[in-house]
Amino acid sequence: MYMSENHSQLVKSARITGIWYLLLAISGVLGFMVVHPQVFVSGDPEATLTNLIDQESTARLRLLLEFAIVVSQALTAVWFYKLFKDEDQWASWVMGTWGMTNAVVIMISAIAMASAISIANASMPALEDKVVIIQVLQYIISNAWGIGGLFFGLWLFPMGYLAIKSKRMPVWLGRVILLGGLGYLVSTVVRYSGIDFSYNRFLILPATIGEFWMIGYLLFVGVRNDKN
Repeated sequence: MYMSENHSQLVKSARITGIWYLLLAISGVLGFMVVHPQVFVSGDPEATLTNLIDQESTARLRLLLEFAIVVSQALTAVWFYKLFKDEDQWASWVMGTWGMTNAVVIMISAIAMASAISIANASMPALEDKVVIIQVLQYIISNAWGIGGLFFGLWLFPMGYLAIKSKRMPVWLGRVILLGGLGYLVSTVVRYSGIDFSYNRFLILPATIGEFWMIGYLLFVGVRNDKN
């Protein structure tokens, strides 16, 4: 009876974790890949400034989606800790801590976005000065996400390790997530080393596959009852 009740609680925790992880994925795709290019034009601060003024509602939607990413990332980290803490307290703590670090990194991006919207729609400073400030803020947003790749990768290592160690998830799910973590780290280092590697973006493909696999497993299976 105890094992049955314990497994039921684990499945419940797994599905709540999956919901937060799914919201993180949805807000990330909508915010960073769909809405972001409509407002923040890479390499063109003048166009970005125009968008921030003429499409203020879209810019604020982008900011709210960044809020959603921060909150869902933090809650995903907390619930992953709750799910695995009885399996390995140390690894769960590391995963939760590194997941929270991801949320802080993205919050830096959100702060820069909020500042860009405020400055663009303020009466001061002069237009020329606004362009320079917007360009600086764009760099902060871009590099928060870019350098954030270090911890986007790091938090996948304890996740993959716990998926394998617990034996409550497919071993290959854990392995793909570990590979994804390595891919994020290598991709970030290559990018900031100035190496011209046209396939760099494909290095994070295992992470994408592993994370969506994890989301699906958490939502539809939860965790295995039999660890053998």
